[in-house]
Amino acid sequence: MVTITLHNSMTRRKETFAPINPDNVRMYLCGPTVYDRAHIGNARNVIMFDVLFRLLKHVYGDTHVTYVRNFTDVDDKINARAAQTGRSIGEITAETTQWFLDDMGALGNQLPTHMPRATQYIDQMIAMISDLIAKNHAYAAQGHVLFAVDSYDRYGRLSGRNIDDMIAGARVEVAPYKRNPMDFVLWKPSQDHEPGWDSPWGRGRPGWHIECSAMSRDLLGAHFDIHGGGNDLMFPHHENEIAQSCCADPNAGFANVWLHNEMLQVEGKKMSKSLGNFFTVRDLLDQGYAGEVIRFVFLSTHYGKPMDWTDAKARDAEKTLRKWRALTDGVAPSDIPPAVISTLGDDLNTSGVIALLHQYANAGDAPTLKAAASLIGLLGDDMGHWTAPTHDLSTYETALLKARETAMQTKDFAQVDQLKSLFQSAGLEVRMSKTGVELIPGVGFDIAALPDADTL
Repeated sequence: MVTITLHNSMTRRKETFAPINPDNVRMYLCGPTVYDRAHIGNARNVIMFDVLFRLLKHVYGDTHVTYVRNFTDVDDKINARAAQTGRSIGEITAETTQWFLDDMGALGNQLPTHMPRATQYIDQMIAMISDLIAKNHAYAAQGHVLFAVDSYDRYGRLSGRNIDDMIAGARVEVAPYKRNPMDFVLWKPSQDHEPGWDSPWGRGRPGWHIECSAMSRDLLGAHFDIHGGGNDLMFPHHENEIAQSCCADPNAGFANVWLHNEMLQVEGKKMSKSLGNFFTVRDLLDQGYAGEVIRFVFLSTHYGKPMDWTDAKARDAEKTLRKWRALTDGVAPSDIPPAVISTLGDDLNTSGVIALLHQYANAGDAPTLKAAASLIGLLGDDMGHWTAPTHDLSTYETALLKARETAMQTKDFAQVDQLKSLFQSAGLEVRMSKTGVELIPGVGFDIAALPDADTL
């Protein structure tokens, strides 16, 4: 059996992964709150868990891995968007959920086994909250239900903070009905214009944290293998999940392994709307970046390290993938080499796998290259449409070829250089060899920037 090691955020070390049940390896990823397009930072943990999903299925079998990723479709941000636009909450969440699925699919991510929506699990949340109250881990106050943080003596072990430090360093909601400033909401009352459900505490809606505990418990059981998300969720979301889940099921372990990815930067700076470097996945796709290219850039940095999205990285990734696709076109894959599996098994070392792919490509080993790339979701037959020519550039290639032939005789390469500069400024990659000339559309190629072919 292949050895897989993962960096467990709970223990702060890399550990050998041993599933609770090898016939049903179970993992949960905190999914999006669906009120708008997913930004490129949101895609990082989706790609990370997709690679993990692929690896676990390869090792344990396609039918022996259960992957759950939720949709938060009840939230104050969604309510605010509905009030702002005048559209219904159901209409907004249906649209933005499909946006998310389309955008993540464009990046080559497989669908999880289950994709529960919070609104489908309200009954389970109410039952879990009632149980926490009965066990003296939660209390009702003024239409709210709060989790009593001081009832769980291991609170803070994931983030490594004690409660006093958390109170001092966090922006906690001050409310007269709280016994402790750190107590967090499990249920809150809804006004008439807000979505709400009947409960023992009045008409209301769940707090954010309880939904993941209820859904993971229902679909994966009280004790499962892997839970994860971005490291910005470690506190308070995951900390609160652990507290309420472990108190609801004190004899279970909740999640054995916690995986957290580092954050993303753009051109060396924190992504921010105020800096003008905030991009959604759809923004990049609409700008001409292929989904496979975006995926390659993400995989080039280990999930546990900060990642910097740059245009230069994307252009290099596109060039590499074009070469690899030309090499593997129509080639049947071989078996995935053990070296690739063991490299990926070392805490999802995707950058190490890409280094191996370069070796296979340099050696001209197309079958191995195609097989190895498939393990991290690259070079799949369903992802190669972006390399197909969308414009007939043969007239421009012929013009450059003729200019080169003339220049070889006259030794005057001014026209060749002029045409190359013209084509490159329009977003074309110019490839010239002894056998001919090839123009490859790159990111941002604009055919309108080319002159009429008849004028060349």
